[in-house]
Amino acid sequence: MSEATSGIRLMTMNVLAPQYADGPSRRAVLAREIERQDPDVLALQEVTPEDVAALVDAGWHVAAHPRRSPDGVGAVLAARHPFGHTVTDPLQVTERTALTSWCGVVAAELRLPEPFGTILVVHHKPSWPYDYERERELQALVTARLVERVTAERPVRHTVLLGDFDATPEAASLRFLQGLQSLDGMGICFQDAWSAVHPGEPGPTFSPANPLVRQGDMPEASDRRIDYILLRCGPHGPTLRVSSCRRVLVRPVDGVYASDHYGLVADLTLPGHPPGRWA
Repeated sequence: MSEATSGIRLMTMNVLAPQYADGPSRRAVLAREIERQDPDVLALQEVTPEDVAALVDAGWHVAAHPRRSPDGVGAVLAARHPFGHTVTDPLQVTERTALTSWCGVVAAELRLPEPFGTILVVHHKPSWPYDYERERELQALVTARLVERVTAERPVRHTVLLGDFDATPEAASLRFLQGLQSLDGMGICFQDAWSAVHPGEPGPTFSPANPLVRQGDMPEASDRRIDYILLRCGPHGPTLRVSSCRRVLVRPVDGVYASDHYGLVADLTLPGHPPGRWA
């Protein structure tokens, strides 16, 4: 936050593990884009311990996810300000989730200057296989219950949920998170930042238009919007306003695609007046 009242910028991106497709060149492109976007909060997936160390060396405060794959690949939540109270869950909801070794969620308090106050930032990474939507439903439930518990116990004013959710907006896990259906008797609602700014626009973040998708292990994938920045709603809607939301690194830089995913960046500000009151 360059100014206390200007807003907060969040970025999420699955950056593709560096052992694929000239990882050093891709990481250089990613580092320049992160510097250019200058987010306050950064959620990255498919990172290695070396990637996390590079973030720390660059001055970021990090909160690691609870699990990594045997070769060290996982996810990380980073911020320009230090994190406060932090909780995690490995999202091991069925026997099959053992096969997705680095799914998990981390929820960390971020104490920002007034008038924002304390924000709960939640980095959610469910199981990735196409046919694991039951697991993703159960994982969304775990994350939703974690959010409800933390916000009931802690002085949190706003909550944002972001990451690679490996499900399209029509999937049950995303319908639940967006307040379009309940699961297991529970209802919750998060506003989708992309839809708030681009209603009706598909905005895929994983697309065969990116040659790394065709070269990768999902060569027949169609356009999918599976990366999200979501704002928790109270009874009168979201407590923050989405002033902008955009995809980044959609095109190659000097011939290099940063990842098989596109990144997503959102700028959040305070609403004109508090939800639940007339202006």
